[in-house]
Parts: sequence; structure tokens; C-alpha cells
Amino acid sequence: MSRSLFSVLFAALTFSTAALATSQADYDAIAERIKPVGDVYLAGSEPVSAEPAGPRDGAKVYGTFCIACHASGVSGAPIKGNADQWAPRIAQGIDVLKTHAINGLNMMPPKGTCMDCSDDEIVAAIEHMIEGL
Repeated sequence: MSRSLFSVLFAALTFSTAALATSQADYDAIAERIKPVGDVYLAGSEPVSAEPAGPRDGAKVYGTFCIACHASGVSGAPIKGNADQWAPRIAQGIDVLKTHAINGLNMMPPKGTCMDCSDDEIVAAIEHMIEGL
């Protein structure tokens, strides 16, 4: 019986010595190989993205927010570049047009759902939609 106990102790000592011989570089290499390749978030718990470095231009705001309605005319939205649809709105004056875009009017929500857009960015989107009319 003592021979089997001696064998177990010898095996334990051998394997524990091998484990102690592992260097920090080995641990770093292992950590690099098994690190996650991405992140999973529950809805609403996503990390906050960085704030834009500067104001977005009219084309960027239009392409991100306004295009959903103003490309197809959803709910009577005037289509970008369509002079006939924009003429009555422009006739009211550019200040009225800006006020309606910023505060919302009828089916258009305030700022066209771009709640993080500044007033200047909304105005730039309007100018982008009516340029060349």
C-alpha cells in the first residue's frame, strides 16, 4: 500500500512542478488565443458611441435620417429635389420651413427623428434637400 501512495505523491509532485514552470509569457499567449472575438449586449445596454467630432453635413443627416420619408414621399413628405412639392413650403419662407423641420409639423416629428442633431444640422439637411430647385 505504501508503494501506491508513493506513486501518487511522485506523480503529484511531477505535475505540480510542470505547472509551476509555466511562464508569464505562456499565460499571455493563452489569454490572447482564447480572448473573445466580439461582444454581446442586451437591447438598451450597448456602450455609448463617441460623440461626433463636428457637425454633420446636410448630405449625412439626410442620408441617415431624412431619406426614410423624403426619398419616397411617405405621409406627404416632399421628395428631395422635387420642385413642385417643395414650392409651397419654400413660398412660406425659409424661416417657417426651418421652424417646421425643427419643431415638427403634421406627420413630421421634431427634427425628423434626429434627436441628437443640432438645429444647424437640420438646416443643412433642408438646404441639401432643396438645393438646385
